[in-house]
Amino acid sequence: MQRDELDSLALLLVVADEQSFTRAAAKLGISQSALSHSVSRLEQKLGVRLLTRTTRSIAPTEAGEQLLATLRPAIGEIRAKLAALSDFRERPAGTIRISTPEHAARTILWPVADRLTAANPDLHIELNVESGFSDIVTERFDAGVRLGERIEKDMIALRIGPMLRMAAVGSLSYFKRRGIPKTPHDLAQHSCINLRQTSSGGTYAWEFEKDGRELNVRVEGQLTFNRVSLMLDAAAAGHGIALVMEDQTAELLKSGALVRVLEDWCDAFDGYHLYYPSRRQPSVAFQLLVDALRYKG
Repeated sequence: MQRDELDSLALLLVVADEQSFTRAAAKLGISQSALSHSVSRLEQKLGVRLLTRTTRSIAPTEAGEQLLATLRPAIGEIRAKLAALSDFRERPAGTIRISTPEHAARTILWPVADRLTAANPDLHIELNVESGFSDIVTERFDAGVRLGERIEKDMIALRIGPMLRMAAVGSLSYFKRRGIPKTPHDLAQHSCINLRQTSSGGTYAWEFEKDGRELNVRVEGQLTFNRVSLMLDAAAAGHGIALVMEDQTAELLKSGALVRVLEDWCDAFDGYHLYYPSRRQPSVAFQLLVDALRYKG
């Protein structure tokens, strides 16, 4: 069915309900001649008269009555569906998909998702944990999470967490055997535990900064993981040095299972940001999530 036929059917229903081309045209905000022409064109297309016209009234023919009997509930259902869609704009509903590193998912996104989904039963949140970067547009994510300095220029970026620091850690037994590195350059003489980035397939280049001087170091070692929890297990077991987020080491440092090194080379850096395409039209659900994630520190 062509679009103009659908339009004509909707116009026919208004004319039949108003029993007048004049009143129907006024209600629709179009000219009486345009309305009459549309109905006549529909009748010609179907090959049957739908309305009986007199100087005083308009009434459906038998064929018109049969068509209207089908048309009224169908149009009513469409209007109900449109009203339901309008309701989506007024209440948090639907699915929001976010690509995120595991650390951000656990420390920032999950607490918010826990609270919002409990309060809004029609809201669904999917957290896709990755150790690398995804193209959120191509992979149809609503948003992604990255460190602030790595946001593309055509994205809207919203800070959702505090400044962060990295921590280089290893076991006391390892450092007794291999010595303590004094600078990032010394890591070339050490066994380091690598992090595999799933999206790129490469390993994370360790990043250090001191007094404005930045160093990126490619490290080597026997073990590579794509999960920080395994890196920490390996470091605590004496297999080498791991570089992870500072807060991920707190309990292990407190217990003495790990010892921190190169702390003076681990300056604070810009934390996590939620990012999404600038052309995105935020839904009520998405705006609710944005407002809940916005960092207020």
